[in-house]
Amino acid sequence: MTNPAARSEQRAVGTDSLGYVVFITAAAAMGGFLFGYDSSVINGAVEAIRDRYDIGSAALAQVVAIALIGCAIGAAIAGRIADRIGRILVMRIAAALFTISAIGSALPFALWDLAMWRVLGGIGIGMASVIGPAYIAEVSPPAYRGRLASFQQAAIVTGIATSQLVNFAILKAAGSDQRGHVLGLEAWQWMLGVMVVPAALYFLFSFAIPESPRYLVSVGKIEKAKKVLSEVESADEDLDARVADIQAAMAQEHKSSFRDLLGKFGFLPVVWIGIGLSVFQQLVGINVVFYYSATLWQSVGIDPSSSFFYSFTTSIINIVGTVIAMALVDRIGRKPLALIGSAGMAISLGLEAWAFSAKSGSGDKVSLPHAQGIVALVSAHSFVLFFALSWGVVVWVLLGEMFPNRLRAAALGVAASAQWIANWVITASFPSLADWNLSGTYVIYTAFALLSIPFVLKWVPETKGKSLEEMG
Repeated sequence: MTNPAARSEQRAVGTDSLGYVVFITAAAAMGGFLFGYDSSVINGAVEAIRDRYDIGSAALAQVVAIALIGCAIGAAIAGRIADRIGRILVMRIAAALFTISAIGSALPFALWDLAMWRVLGGIGIGMASVIGPAYIAEVSPPAYRGRLASFQQAAIVTGIATSQLVNFAILKAAGSDQRGHVLGLEAWQWMLGVMVVPAALYFLFSFAIPESPRYLVSVGKIEKAKKVLSEVESADEDLDARVADIQAAMAQEHKSSFRDLLGKFGFLPVVWIGIGLSVFQQLVGINVVFYYSATLWQSVGIDPSSSFFYSFTTSIINIVGTVIAMALVDRIGRKPLALIGSAGMAISLGLEAWAFSAKSGSGDKVSLPHAQGIVALVSAHSFVLFFALSWGVVVWVLLGEMFPNRLRAAALGVAASAQWIANWVITASFPSLADWNLSGTYVIYTAFALLSIPFVLKWVPETKGKSLEEMG
């Protein structure tokens, strides 16, 4: 006799609705695209903002990093709001925040309101980071859920690459001057404002996709839930039974709370491991690449046009690495991939630290010797590659799998919060650290990459091939 899981997979494979489900998933993943785009678009505007408002590194860092405060707020409130008003309305709210942020950031009156618009955009990022994966999981047929869930990460890295390509094109139109004028606005203003286009598309797509059947069941709209299920899974299946399955699963769910996470050492050991994974993912300095790479290359004597081009090429490498990780994570396991990434990142960061130690000159007359310049460029790209093919994907996979069912929701919230905080620490500290000693800054990142190796070996569990129930 065929078991229910097998029957579900057979139905999903045999249905004609897969194309529709892919469209729904791609539309929802536009939130991930905006997540990536808005996170990294500031890269192209950093030096222009410094010059426009005549601010030092510490103040500049706060303008760049302040969006992460909004991210933390958005991530914290998105789930509860979605349970009250639905997933689609939360997408529309996020799209509206992205749009307002883009317009405000492009047309600021002063530094304070530029920071305010970035906080609003950050709230949109935080909401998109939560609602996209949740919605995709709820509308995906079981047989395709894993592959469809990967759309979110693919959309994020595509958004990062697109923002760098757009920044490069705008810089060229402005004569390679970040403060050069294009149609009455400075180049950096266009860079921040162009996000209106994908934000508007995200808003429009939200009217073309259905509400989550899980949410519809939760608010008693059973007939609407059946209609959506017939469209995304199979019109031939027993829809009453599917609704009953959803209701039973919801009834059995344990609403984990912060108190459930507490143990002898503050948190339970598994929660500390989740926090460690989140923190190490950020403390290797990956977001320096996405927020400051154009500034970084200009600080060692590379002209603005080339620095923007290198920012774009690293974002392409990020996509390549993500695809590699998606292909390997279920084949070789989570821990081996994380260890490969840690070793590769440590070597790459160490070589960058060595190359930047040869930096000479000051002000506008800064340079690297030719050999060190080549090493710095190659190492920066290999660092992004090793991160993307390992920690960029593996951490999210582990966080979704390693926590026991009774703790998962609350533990994920704590781990995600730790990640935003660590992200803020790196983002806010880099300009001042780079002013102090650029090579020394990369030595610090190298140390964290090295420390992540014994952490993974000793404490991180291998979750490959285990069911969520087996995790405790």
